[in-house]
Amino acid sequence: MIPYSRQSIDEDDINAVISALKSDFLTGGKRVEEFEEALAAYLNIKYVCVLNSATSALHLTYQSIGLLKDDEIITSPITFAATSNAALMLGAKPIFCDIKYDGNIDEKKIEDLITKKTKAVVPVDFGGNPVEIKKIREICDKNELFLIQDASHALGSEVHGERVGFFADLAIFSFHAIKPITTAGEGGAIATNSKELYEKIKLLRSHGIVKKEVWNQDMIELGYNYRLSDVACALGLSQLKKLDSFIEQRAKIASFYDEAFKDNPYFFPVKIPPFAKSSYHLYPILLDRNLWCPKEDIYKALHERGVGVQVHYKPTYKFSYYEKLFGKMELKVSEDFYKAELSIPCHQMMSLEDAKFVSETLLEVLGSFGTCKR
Repeated sequence: MIPYSRQSIDEDDINAVISALKSDFLTGGKRVEEFEEALAAYLNIKYVCVLNSATSALHLTYQSIGLLKDDEIITSPITFAATSNAALMLGAKPIFCDIKYDGNIDEKKIEDLITKKTKAVVPVDFGGNPVEIKKIREICDKNELFLIQDASHALGSEVHGERVGFFADLAIFSFHAIKPITTAGEGGAIATNSKELYEKIKLLRSHGIVKKEVWNQDMIELGYNYRLSDVACALGLSQLKKLDSFIEQRAKIASFYDEAFKDNPYFFPVKIPPFAKSSYHLYPILLDRNLWCPKEDIYKALHERGVGVQVHYKPTYKFSYYEKLFGKMELKVSEDFYKAELSIPCHQMMSLEDAKFVSETLLEVLGSFGTCKR
């Protein structure tokens, strides 16, 4: 089975972890700061705070801007639930904005959703494809809102000549196993140019405790244990050195697909705009409407043939928990996107021979369900 994404761990990574395991500090040591400094340099952002997951990063980001009960954030429903769940943890309400057919939030629909309760706009770079960040930046500046970029898919993506995260007040990254790089399964980071927000996040990451003199400490906030270990950071440092080569290989696979799927009658690949570069965390395709009904059968047939496709994502507002809280709702493009989307294998562990197998199998399986007319 060729999975839609997977991690790449080599001997350098293993040796880095072994070295950390043999060191004096398994957590709270120098590798944490080294990883943060390396990420900050890579992103061209002043401050980075690493945490034990991107969910923790979202939670502390929202808390750092003072998100309170009954405040609102505007975000996309086509994302992992954590983007909005972390706001619910603080009693705030996610307001879902419809998307465009590339999976990213529709910046033209944001302003109509802004109220006196709105505190932040939280776009998601779907699959690594950057959002229209400059336009969203203008909206946030005009309305005095925080711009929080959920870039969990997009470490290494670029937009308008800068790495993703540069134009936001705060940006969140994920180091889950199948993201662009991993820190042993889970991990996350917050990047910001605000020293004030960085210091707040750093405090909350470790129980709200500050060191004073010798053994004396003081707890000045109610914080959490959201720390990332030295062992995880050792792996992250090793992985970060290879990130650009990972993305380059993913781009080669994506380029092969772009050519192989040109003018096919079954689906549209999502296109990356000319002002952007994607990390290609995902290679999403949108099935023709005639293939929406048999999509589950298509999914099963591809898995049986060794092509591990996945679907990203069920709109968050469709989860029963959200329906109980906010009632049923429907956003037209989000609904269509969910019905149409399949993520096909695209990652650095694949060869072009693998991509050829995936493309030929995909077209063959879709052909068995009938030719679509456009």
